[in-house]
Amino acid sequence: MKDNRKNNTEEKRYSDFSNVEDQRNFLASEEFPEGSFGQTRDREKPVQNKETPWHKGQQYTSGFVYEDRTLHQELPRQYSGAHPTHDDPANETEPPYDDSTP
Repeated sequence: MKDNRKNNTEEKRYSDFSNVEDQRNFLASEEFPEGSFGQTRDREKPVQNKETPWHKGQQYTSGFVYEDRTLHQELPRQYSGAHPTHDDPANETEPPYDDSTP
């Protein structure tokens, strides 16, 4: 019996799952980026929000938007006065969730 897996010319490139990419690209904001309350160390230095270099695609997330807008497509918010979900009804998926099925 011959192993056909090695003869497959169309190999898929490896990529991380969308939740791994999401953790890399969407950073969580720190509650106290300058340290604990009342800390006297580095009082005169400006607050640094990130210690490592920025990479392409990295941004901070807001606590007031849906993590994956396509899961809430065409569903209005239940609270009066809430801002719209900013979903795109024309798209079923959006990066970095392209590998998941709707």
